[in-house]
Amino acid sequence: MRILKLSRTFLAGAALALSATAAFAAGPAPFTATYQVSRDGEAMGEATITLKSLGNGEYEYSNQIKGTSGLAAMLGANTSDVTRFRWNNNAPETETYHSKQSALKTKQRLMQVNWNTRQVSVDDGKGTTSYAATPGMVDRNTMPLAIGLALQGGNQSVNLPVGVKQRVEQQQFKVQGTEAVQVPAGSFQAERVTRTDSDKHFDAWYVPKKFALPVKMAQSDGGDLTLQLVRYSTP
Repeated sequence: MRILKLSRTFLAGAALALSATAAFAAGPAPFTATYQVSRDGEAMGEATITLKSLGNGEYEYSNQIKGTSGLAAMLGANTSDVTRFRWNNNAPETETYHSKQSALKTKQRLMQVNWNTRQVSVDDGKGTTSYAATPGMVDRNTMPLAIGLALQGGNQSVNLPVGVKQRVEQQQFKVQGTEAVQVPAGSFQAERVTRTDSDKHFDAWYVPKKFALPVKMAQSDGGDLTLQLVRYSTP
Protein backbone atom coordinates (compact mmCIF):
# COMPACT_ATOMS: atom_id res chain seq x y z
CA MET A 1 0.00 0.00 0.00
CA ARG A 2 2.85 2.36 0.88
CA ILE A 3 4.55 1.56 -2.43
CA LEU A 4 1.33 2.41 -4.26
CA LYS A 5 1.12 5.79 -2.47
CA LEU A 6 4.75 6.56 -3.28
CA SER A 7 4.17 5.64 -6.90
CA ARG A 8 1.19 7.96 -7.09
CA THR A 9 3.21 10.76 -5.50
CA PHE A 10 6.06 10.20 -7.94
CA LEU A 11 3.71 10.15 -10.95
CA ALA A 12 1.95 13.32 -9.77
CA GLY A 13 5.31 15.08 -9.36
CA ALA A 14 6.49 13.89 -12.76
CA ALA A 15 3.26 15.10 -14.37
CA LEU A 16 3.68 18.50 -12.73
CA ALA A 17 7.28 18.77 -13.93
CA LEU A 18 6.30 17.79 -17.47
CA SER A 19 3.45 20.30 -17.40
CA ALA A 20 5.82 23.11 -16.32
CA THR A 21 8.34 22.10 -18.99
CA ALA A 22 5.64 22.04 -21.66
CA ALA A 23 4.37 25.47 -20.58
CA PHE A 24 7.89 26.93 -20.75
CA ALA A 25 8.46 25.34 -24.17
CA ALA A 26 5.20 26.86 -25.41
CA GLY A 27 6.47 30.36 -24.70
CA PRO A 28 6.20 33.08 -22.03
CA ALA A 29 2.88 34.23 -20.58
CA PRO A 30 1.69 37.72 -21.63
CA PHE A 31 1.79 40.46 -18.97
CA THR A 32 1.66 44.18 -18.27
CA ALA A 33 4.11 45.74 -15.81
CA THR A 34 4.29 49.32 -14.59
CA TYR A 35 7.48 50.85 -13.19
CA GLN A 36 8.47 54.06 -11.44
CA VAL A 37 11.41 55.58 -13.33
CA SER A 38 14.00 57.75 -11.59
CA ARG A 39 17.35 59.33 -12.30
CA ASP A 40 19.81 60.13 -9.49
CA GLY A 41 17.10 59.34 -6.93
CA GLU A 42 14.59 61.78 -8.44
CA ALA A 43 11.34 60.44 -9.91
CA MET A 44 11.05 61.45 -13.56
CA GLY A 45 8.50 59.19 -15.21
CA GLU A 46 6.57 55.97 -15.59
CA ALA A 47 7.30 52.94 -17.73
CA THR A 48 4.67 50.56 -19.04
CA ILE A 49 6.04 47.24 -20.31
CA THR A 50 3.79 44.77 -22.07
CA LEU A 51 4.23 41.36 -23.63
CA LYS A 52 1.60 40.25 -26.14
CA SER A 53 1.29 36.96 -27.97
CA LEU A 54 0.73 37.40 -31.71
CA GLY A 55 0.18 33.68 -32.28
CA ASN A 56 2.34 31.05 -33.99
CA GLY A 57 5.21 31.60 -31.56
CA GLU A 58 5.44 35.35 -32.32
CA TYR A 59 5.43 38.04 -29.60
CA GLU A 60 5.43 41.82 -29.28
CA TYR A 61 7.38 43.28 -26.36
CA SER A 62 6.84 46.99 -25.73
CA ASN A 63 8.51 49.39 -23.28
CA GLN A 64 6.95 52.88 -23.17
CA ILE A 65 8.48 55.50 -20.85
CA LYS A 66 6.71 58.81 -20.33
CA GLY A 67 8.25 61.78 -18.53
CA THR A 68 5.80 62.84 -15.83
CA SER A 69 7.81 65.13 -13.55
CA GLY A 70 10.72 67.56 -13.48
CA LEU A 71 12.71 68.38 -16.60
CA ALA A 72 11.49 65.23 -18.36
CA ALA A 73 7.90 66.45 -18.13
CA MET A 74 8.85 69.99 -19.20
CA LEU A 75 10.60 68.67 -22.30
CA GLY A 76 7.86 66.16 -23.07
CA ALA A 77 10.47 63.41 -22.93
CA ASN A 78 9.15 60.04 -24.04
CA THR A 79 10.77 56.83 -25.25
CA SER A 80 9.22 53.93 -27.11
CA ASP A 81 10.96 50.58 -27.59
CA VAL A 82 9.03 47.89 -29.44
CA THR A 83 10.43 44.45 -30.31
CA ARG A 84 8.86 41.65 -32.26
CA PHE A 85 10.47 38.32 -31.44
CA ARG A 86 9.89 34.65 -32.09
CA TRP A 87 10.05 31.92 -29.47
CA ASN A 88 12.80 29.59 -30.66
CA ASN A 89 14.61 26.85 -28.71
CA ASN A 90 12.83 27.92 -25.51
CA ALA A 91 14.12 31.49 -25.73
CA PRO A 92 13.25 34.80 -27.44
CA GLU A 93 14.94 35.63 -30.74
CA THR A 94 14.60 39.16 -32.13
CA GLU A 95 13.02 39.75 -35.53
CA THR A 96 12.53 43.55 -35.46
CA TYR A 97 13.33 46.26 -32.91
CA HIS A 98 12.20 49.89 -33.22
CA SER A 99 13.45 52.52 -30.76
CA LYS A 100 12.21 56.11 -30.65
CA GLN A 101 13.25 58.87 -28.26
CA SER A 102 11.63 62.30 -28.31
CA ALA A 103 12.31 65.47 -26.32
CA LEU A 104 13.85 68.53 -27.97
CA LYS A 105 14.55 66.34 -30.98
CA THR A 106 13.65 62.85 -32.07
CA LYS A 107 16.03 59.92 -32.43
CA GLN A 108 15.06 56.61 -33.97
CA ARG A 109 16.67 53.25 -34.65
CA LEU A 110 15.26 50.32 -36.58
CA MET A 111 16.83 46.87 -36.38
CA GLN A 112 15.63 44.09 -38.68
CA VAL A 113 16.82 40.49 -38.62
CA ASN A 114 16.43 38.25 -41.66
CA TRP A 115 16.72 34.75 -40.22
CA ASN A 116 16.65 33.19 -43.69
CA THR A 117 19.91 34.94 -44.64
CA ARG A 118 21.03 35.44 -41.00
CA GLN A 119 21.70 39.11 -41.60
CA VAL A 120 20.99 42.08 -39.34
CA SER A 121 20.38 45.59 -40.68
CA VAL A 122 20.36 48.65 -38.41
CA ASP A 123 19.18 52.08 -39.58
CA ASP A 124 19.44 55.07 -37.23
CA GLY A 125 18.80 57.71 -39.88
CA LYS A 126 22.51 58.16 -40.60
CA GLY A 127 22.90 55.17 -42.88
CA THR A 128 22.38 51.44 -42.61
CA THR A 129 24.78 49.03 -40.91
CA SER A 130 24.71 45.29 -41.65
CA TYR A 131 26.29 42.34 -39.86
CA ALA A 132 25.77 38.62 -39.36
CA ALA A 133 23.05 37.45 -36.97
CA THR A 134 23.81 34.99 -34.17
CA PRO A 135 21.29 32.28 -33.20
CA GLY A 136 19.43 33.26 -30.03
CA MET A 137 20.18 36.96 -30.57
CA VAL A 138 18.07 39.52 -28.74
CA ASP A 139 18.24 43.34 -28.62
CA ARG A 140 18.85 45.73 -25.72
CA ASN A 141 15.10 46.14 -25.22
CA THR A 142 14.35 42.45 -24.66
CA MET A 143 17.59 41.69 -22.80
CA PRO A 144 16.07 42.03 -19.27
CA LEU A 145 13.18 39.76 -20.29
CA ALA A 146 15.55 37.17 -21.78
CA ILE A 147 17.51 37.10 -18.51
CA GLY A 148 14.34 36.67 -16.45
CA LEU A 149 13.11 33.83 -18.63
CA ALA A 150 16.50 32.11 -18.33
CA LEU A 151 16.32 32.44 -14.52
CA GLN A 152 12.85 30.91 -14.57
CA GLY A 153 14.39 28.02 -16.47
CA GLY A 154 16.83 27.44 -13.60
CA ASN A 155 19.94 29.23 -14.89
CA GLN A 156 22.21 31.12 -12.48
CA SER A 157 24.46 32.54 -15.21
CA VAL A 158 23.25 33.77 -18.59
CA ASN A 159 25.27 34.39 -21.77
CA LEU A 160 23.28 36.46 -24.27
CA PRO A 161 24.11 37.50 -27.83
CA VAL A 162 22.76 41.07 -27.98
CA GLY A 163 22.47 42.92 -31.27
CA VAL A 164 23.68 46.53 -31.01
CA LYS A 165 24.39 49.12 -33.70
CA GLN A 166 27.35 47.54 -35.48
CA ARG A 167 27.74 44.00 -34.12
CA VAL A 168 26.53 41.27 -31.82
CA GLU A 169 27.86 41.56 -28.27
CA GLN A 170 28.22 38.43 -26.15
CA GLN A 171 26.93 39.79 -22.85
CA GLN A 172 27.33 37.80 -19.64
CA PHE A 173 25.18 38.01 -16.53
CA LYS A 174 25.37 36.19 -13.22
CA VAL A 175 23.30 35.84 -10.05
CA GLN A 176 25.38 37.33 -7.22
CA GLY A 177 23.10 36.34 -4.35
CA THR A 178 19.74 37.01 -2.73
CA GLU A 179 18.88 40.40 -1.26
CA ALA A 180 15.85 42.03 0.37
CA VAL A 181 14.35 44.65 -1.95
CA GLN A 182 11.64 47.22 -1.21
CA VAL A 183 9.79 48.67 -4.22
CA PRO A 184 6.31 50.22 -4.64
CA ALA A 185 4.92 46.76 -5.50
CA GLY A 186 6.06 45.36 -2.14
CA SER A 187 8.95 43.69 -0.34
CA PHE A 188 10.77 40.77 -1.97
CA GLN A 189 13.68 38.41 -1.48
CA ALA A 190 15.22 38.87 -4.90
CA GLU A 191 18.13 37.42 -6.86
CA ARG A 192 20.58 40.20 -7.74
CA VAL A 193 21.97 39.84 -11.27
CA THR A 194 24.93 41.84 -12.56
CA ARG A 195 26.69 42.07 -15.90
CA THR A 196 30.15 40.54 -15.59
CA ASP A 197 31.78 41.14 -18.99
CA SER A 198 31.70 44.94 -19.07
CA ASP A 199 32.11 48.01 -16.88
CA LYS A 200 28.69 49.22 -18.09
CA HIS A 201 26.58 49.35 -14.96
CA PHE A 202 23.76 46.81 -14.83
CA ASP A 203 22.08 45.55 -11.66
CA ALA A 204 18.70 43.84 -11.65
CA TRP A 205 16.76 42.15 -8.88
CA TYR A 206 14.57 39.24 -10.01
CA VAL A 207 11.93 37.10 -8.31
CA PRO A 208 11.75 34.33 -10.95
CA LYS A 209 8.95 32.38 -9.27
CA LYS A 210 6.67 35.42 -9.56
CA PHE A 211 7.78 37.63 -12.46
CA ALA A 212 9.63 37.35 -15.78
CA LEU A 213 10.92 40.92 -15.34
CA PRO A 214 13.01 42.33 -12.48
CA VAL A 215 11.31 44.07 -9.57
CA LYS A 216 14.13 46.63 -9.71
CA MET A 217 16.71 47.49 -12.35
CA ALA A 218 19.50 50.06 -12.56
CA GLN A 219 21.60 50.45 -15.70
CA SER A 220 23.83 52.97 -17.47
CA ASP A 221 23.33 51.69 -21.03
CA GLY A 222 20.65 53.83 -22.68
CA GLY A 223 20.65 56.33 -19.78
CA ASP A 224 21.39 56.22 -16.04
CA LEU A 225 17.94 55.13 -14.98
CA THR A 226 16.47 53.10 -12.13
CA LEU A 227 13.17 51.27 -12.57
CA GLN A 228 11.11 49.99 -9.63
CA LEU A 229 8.08 47.76 -10.04
CA VAL A 230 4.71 49.32 -9.16
CA ARG A 231 2.36 46.59 -10.39
CA TYR A 232 2.42 43.47 -12.56
CA SER A 233 -0.61 41.74 -14.05
CA THR A 234 -1.37 38.86 -16.40
CA PRO A 235 -4.53 38.41 -18.51
